[in-house]
Amino acid sequence: MAGYQNIFTQVQVRGPAEMGVALPAGQFSRDGTPWQSWLLGIIGNAQIGPIYLGVTGVASLLCGFLAFEIIGLNMWASVGWNPAEFVRQLPWLSLQPPPPEYGLQIFPPLAQGGWWLMAGFFLTASLILWWVRTYTRARALGLGTHVAWAFASAIWLYLVLGFIRPIFMGSWSEAVPFGIFPHLDWVGSFSIRYGNLFYDPFHCLSIVFLYGSTLLFAMHGATILAVSRYGGEREIEQVTDRGTASERAALFWRWTMGFNATMESVHRWAWWFAVLTPLTGGIGILITGTVVDDWHGWAVAHHYAFTQ
Repeated sequence: MAGYQNIFTQVQVRGPAEMGVALPAGQFSRDGTPWQSWLLGIIGNAQIGPIYLGVTGVASLLCGFLAFEIIGLNMWASVGWNPAEFVRQLPWLSLQPPPPEYGLQIFPPLAQGGWWLMAGFFLTASLILWWVRTYTRARALGLGTHVAWAFASAIWLYLVLGFIRPIFMGSWSEAVPFGIFPHLDWVGSFSIRYGNLFYDPFHCLSIVFLYGSTLLFAMHGATILAVSRYGGEREIEQVTDRGTASERAALFWRWTMGFNATMESVHRWAWWFAVLTPLTGGIGILITGTVVDDWHGWAVAHHYAFTQ
């Protein structure tokens, strides 16, 4: 029994490569000879390959590569093409959007935000193409499209930050720069500029769903591992034909959480909490500066915050 007390895969099953279900007629074939990785097997399936990319997959990777190269080469150029300085300063390097005087010009000078627009175009194309791939792959395999719509929620927040809100504000300068710390600096200054995002109710909802989804996913994963000795990882069977694993898990949840999440419902709870995180966050960002200019003032006026 002690062998089941683990947070990693202790026993890896090795056998003939799984090639997957047959693809519909007219689809490209899967590529590559499958091989096994012991390290990946610790956290998931040890088999790597075969790989299916298709037209949208190849186009997405190409656009993503172009965006990555534009951003990286501009950052490298900003330190005089010095490799050592590029590595040392990488967290602080950035590719900035056009300054305010260019408004929503589509072709500003390359050194004045043109490269940012070009990188943003290819990155957006990459994400949308990958969404199309995610959706069409699910349909081709007879799956539900839950993953695609969850991905769409994340893309919504990305588009709000770099495309939709700047258009509403009339300037690309309102968008987020590419870079690690410059991105974080933008978030901090954005919150200060509009009276503290902590008073934005949609931002609050986003944080609730963020922390809630991490709790739900962590507790669900831990619960299934805890009842794996009883076959709890065979969740579909436990949904349709409740066994001792699901009964013990339900009893444990009632004891610790005060209510029972079933083997099926916990996935819907976690999915909604995760999807609503970027969805509500994007709404909160979109109405900041376009509808509300001072969140603290708004909170005071609506008795959401109080002044001393």
